[in-house]
Amino acid sequence: MEWTAVTVLAAIAGLGVTVGGPVVRLNSSITRLTALLQAMERRLDALEAALAAQQSKAAESHRRLWTREEEQDRRLADHEARLQLLEGGR
Repeated sequence: MEWTAVTVLAAIAGLGVTVGGPVVRLNSSITRLTALLQAMERRLDALEAALAAQQSKAAESHRRLWTREEEQDRRLADHEARLQLLEGGR
């Protein structure tokens, strides 16, 4: 009866080692992947913030360009009107 108990305990210990090794490696892999995912999330947040800042700057730049273009159109139309008056007055 005692040898049966020893055999059962040895089988349970062998099962623990057999199952425990892959479980420890799996846990290690999950921990590494979690850390990697967190780092990627931080980088993505930084990229999204940079993109938002760039979009804001681009919008402001486009606004200034269009304002300048409209001013140039107005000045060109004004010059055209003056030229027509000068040429028509001859």
